[in-house]
Amino acid sequence: MPTAGDPSTPRVSLHLLGGFRLLHGDTPVVVPRGLQRVIALIGLRPAATRSHLAGLLWPEASEERALSSLRTALWRLRQDPCCPLLTDGDAVRLGDTVHLDVDELVDVAARVRAGELPPAAGNAGRHDLLPGWYEDWVLLERERLRQLRLHMLEQLAGNHLAAGRHDEALEAALEAMAAEPLRETPHRLVVRIHLAEGNAFEAVHAFYVYRDMLLRELRLEPSPAMCALLDDTLAPIRRATRRQPPDPARRPERPAPHPGSSAPAPQRGHTAPTAPR
Repeated sequence: MPTAGDPSTPRVSLHLLGGFRLLHGDTPVVVPRGLQRVIALIGLRPAATRSHLAGLLWPEASEERALSSLRTALWRLRQDPCCPLLTDGDAVRLGDTVHLDVDELVDVAARVRAGELPPAAGNAGRHDLLPGWYEDWVLLERERLRQLRLHMLEQLAGNHLAAGRHDEALEAALEAMAAEPLRETPHRLVVRIHLAEGNAFEAVHAFYVYRDMLLRELRLEPSPAMCALLDDTLAPIRRATRRQPPDPARRPERPAPHPGSSAPAPQRGHTAPTAPR
């Protein structure tokens, strides 16, 4: 294991986002799949006891047999000089100098919640936890980290928007949208950002793109909170439409739709709804 404080010792890095990788410096360490499970779980559950770890790793085995399997796995791992684990009585954890990429995501999310604007925060946690692994404990941690990242990106977009940094706000909101296309919060942020920039058409277009997708995929309408975002934008058009008397000599135009109505979405290359002349 690396010695803490020794700059000449290559750092051990454990990557679980996007797939399992254990690096000694820049050199990959080959770890059998069964032992990968042990290392990954210990990295994700640093405070777990041996009994808890054994029960998660071998849920179908008796407690005695599961603990025996865990002891064997730990013994095999300790034979490797690059072993990233430390044992202390009933506790097993990663070594003090081991870098875990999941910890980086958790740290960035905490900084964003505190109101900071960390550089390249949108890149943190871009990949899913251990794709292709389907153990129950992996699925739970994967969803926890997915939600953590979504909330972090939305908070980051809100922080940038409050600071008037519209480009950065839009980038973070679009990153959240790409991670979960049907989630309303990032779409709502995109509409707010366009409105803050004075881009009414972009705001209306973003609304209807989301509304059409939601109707197509889930047969649902956007929430009242999202529809209300465009009330002020479309209110003058509706008022002008109501005041204008019909002209029998010309074909009547359709009034500006309410965001929650069933009118079709404006398409790229067409202008937003305008009042009849």
